[in-house]
Amino acid sequence: MCGRFSQAQVAELDREVFKLLEMPALEPRYNVAPTQPAAVVRGTQDGAREMALLRWGLIPHWARDPAMGARLINARAETAESKPSFRDSFRSRRCLVPADGFYEWQKTPHGKQPYYLRRNDGRVLAFAGLWDRWRDPERGPVDTFTILTTEPNDLVRPVHARMPVILPEQAYDRWLNPRAGARDLRALLVPYRADEMDAYPVSTYVNSPRNEGPECVQPQHA
Repeated sequence: MCGRFSQAQVAELDREVFKLLEMPALEPRYNVAPTQPAAVVRGTQDGAREMALLRWGLIPHWARDPAMGARLINARAETAESKPSFRDSFRSRRCLVPADGFYEWQKTPHGKQPYYLRRNDGRVLAFAGLWDRWRDPERGPVDTFTILTTEPNDLVRPVHARMPVILPEQAYDRWLNPRAGARDLRALLVPYRADEMDAYPVSTYVNSPRNEGPECVQPQHA
């Protein structure tokens, strides 16, 4: 699964790579947690792209209880196309979730050790995401998202049994293309190349979603 990630560099990401005309003012985030707002890139009705803050944890548009969003922070890539909670979004509401990296917790005899995983060139990556719009009867529309997960690559496997789907830059257009076919989309939902990533242990400071700042991603030394 992917239960925590960072967006510290999102305000500085390459607008040309993501084809964004405008960039909102964003505060760096080192410890994005479920139910919190995070930046995503999605298509607009006029064919452009926008970056917007959406709440992490997808609430299907048909949901009666918005609390279910807290359980839908991830969608399995193998079943998202057919699962009722995600299939409408898979068909027509796909997004990119920019991130510097993500955290996973490895089980050890001494407890769970958090690891930070990222591209080894330090550049911003993008998770494959889905979004939906739920209408609160009192407060109006609420836009939420989920992150697709897949089998781990060789780097992630010793740490965790799942990893987020990380899309290569050349796949961004295909993922956001509203006319993309299901077969083309499924072909993108594979583990990212292990030789283009690195992982290192970090402090348990990151365990609490209340903790923020660069301390979250600093390597932990033995």
